[in-house]
Amino acid sequence: MTARIWGFAGLALVLAMGLGAAPGFAQSAVERANRGLVYIATGSTLTTDARMVEDLADVLDDGATHRIVSMVGKGSVQDLADLRVLRGIDVAIVQADVLDRARAAHAPLGIDNVTYIAKLYNEEFHLLAPASVKSVGDLAGKKVNFGLPGDGTTVTAARIFGLLKIKVEATAYDPAMALEKLRSGEISALAEVSAKPAPLFAMLREQDGLHLVAIPLKAELASTYIPARFSAEDYPGLVGPSETIDTVAVGAVMVAATLAPDSERYRNVSSFVDAFFTQFSKLLDPGHHPKWSEVNLAAELPTMRRFPAADQWIRRNGGAAQPVGMSEQQMRDIFAKFLDERAKLGGGPAMTPQQKAELFDQFKQWQEGKAR
Repeated sequence: MTARIWGFAGLALVLAMGLGAAPGFAQSAVERANRGLVYIATGSTLTTDARMVEDLADVLDDGATHRIVSMVGKGSVQDLADLRVLRGIDVAIVQADVLDRARAAHAPLGIDNVTYIAKLYNEEFHLLAPASVKSVGDLAGKKVNFGLPGDGTTVTAARIFGLLKIKVEATAYDPAMALEKLRSGEISALAEVSAKPAPLFAMLREQDGLHLVAIPLKAELASTYIPARFSAEDYPGLVGPSETIDTVAVGAVMVAATLAPDSERYRNVSSFVDAFFTQFSKLLDPGHHPKWSEVNLAAELPTMRRFPAADQWIRRNGGAAQPVGMSEQQMRDIFAKFLDERAKLGGGPAMTPQQKAELFDQFKQWQEGKAR
């Protein structure tokens, strides 16, 4: 029905402009076609962000009051810059550590004026390499692709390797090109930040001779990133049936452009936020990306201001319920088991109960939006 309504609106517009209809009619058709229009910048088509915006459009587009259009960008760094200077971009999905870096570097063009709509899902750090690379330490002195300059992976990869004190030679190819160079042996590994399952890795098979390299959860990483894990369910061609691969993840954040409160674009974004939050439960339905189950709309970013319409919705509705999940004690037990398994596999000393509790508290603070 939605498609039919929109089809009628588009047909009216074509007829009005192509058959010499009265100017007033053509103008009203244009206004209807652009009513509630919001442009959202995402990562490349090889990331999950574009799929998430498709889900938003599927739920919110009604052909009359809301229209969501995805704009494929060049990664979090460039998308954040474009949000502030390019005409027409209303909203962007960027990595939390990219926001942190921009703020710490006192980036120009008003980063302090950018507001966030919601803290979304986690995006996992993927490190793909041939079987000869047994651990991340084996990559010391070798070529590792960090992605193109505007890509958020360049920020995360540089930070992770820096915190691990592993010096590598960073290359700057797009993910598809990097994969070919990895296969040919021109580079030793490629890094990619994307919500699992990432399209780039989902197509790989066991016969490709590649695997995901584990990232050790050291204290230096735990202060910025959260523990994550890959399984065969995520990547059956890269992870064995009974195998798990430890890694870390960074949060994805939906941010809004700095818009004049009395402008049409501001009203459109406010209307989008209200519809997104109100109809959020529909994004949890089968057929939409499983990452929506990680979203807690009430989670806060202490270092940023929330977009007014989002803040008002949260206050008006008494917060947004986190998706139904496990109890805190269950989470603590699983977290502790995760740390024990990691220590056993890595051959390192086991953590004390106090150390596990402190690390879990850091993780919980990040999850609740009290830390980054």
